[in-house]
Amino acid sequence: MVGSDDIMRINAAARSPVSSPGQQLKMQRDSHKPLASDALPLPVSLTNKIFMVLFFSASYYLMRRWREKIRSSTPLHMLNLGEIVALMVQLASFIYLIGFFGIDYVQNYINKSSDGSWDLDDVRGGDIPRRQRCSAAEIRIPRPPVLLRGKTLSDNADDDIASAVREGAVPSHSLEAELGDCGRAASVRRQAVELTTGRSLEGLPLTGIDYASILGQCCEMVVGYVQIPVGVAGPLLLDGFEFTVPMATTEGCLVASTNRGCKAIYQSGGATSTLLREGMTRAPVVRFATAKRAAELKFFLEDANNFETLSVIFNR
Repeated sequence: MVGSDDIMRINAAARSPVSSPGQQLKMQRDSHKPLASDALPLPVSLTNKIFMVLFFSASYYLMRRWREKIRSSTPLHMLNLGEIVALMVQLASFIYLIGFFGIDYVQNYINKSSDGSWDLDDVRGGDIPRRQRCSAAEIRIPRPPVLLRGKTLSDNADDDIASAVREGAVPSHSLEAELGDCGRAASVRRQAVELTTGRSLEGLPLTGIDYASILGQCCEMVVGYVQIPVGVAGPLLLDGFEFTVPMATTEGCLVASTNRGCKAIYQSGGATSTLLREGMTRAPVVRFATAKRAAELKFFLEDANNFETLSVIFNR
């Protein structure tokens, strides 16, 4: 026979929601999780107030005592019993307050597991799916590789790639990504510049630097280095002539932005320059024995007439 107690238990079980074993285990652990404040004899809020009052009271007392000692020329290291107690109270309250700010970290660490193992929901994901972060490489849309003569760019000879860069069939800025070798990309770009300008870059060092460490960091369109990476921008159409501008820099995006400006100038018909003045500036240095004499000269030069008088003397 089924008793009334059994019927009540069946009804209660029917009304209770069905949960997974992982959720049941987690509910059991949550009900028995230890707290970091369990080690305190008083509630956390009351304990915090007590130690904060002790800390500021001891600090205020010590500051008043040290001010009196300074006024009376008494050495600060000579302490009486009250000052020793105040120092101990201040140190103890300071240590407690430091630990109070770390309670959240300690509590989270304890909540991870009270028996040395991880919660099942943390490992298996539980019944609720959790979002996963995707890196930039996972969401990047692949682009088709650049083909040259029916083959991938890296399968062609360096001379053929340099000629294609010169003709505009292959973008110069994409050599590192297409070839997969930053050193080879710099060498090919160097050949393309030599073909475009008709000038040799033999005096510009090429080997002896890690071009992979430069990529995406401090220079673009690299063709060599002069202790710092050297990139090229251009062609710059100026006064009817085309110029390829070498730029030595460690400032990221500087060469790329300059190259875009050169392209805009070229497509707009070029630029015209006018020389307004050519010369060299110089400034005199006057030395005095004291700062007061230097200040007097400064005030003297604030008068325009005095400035002209002194400039005549220095320009003799």
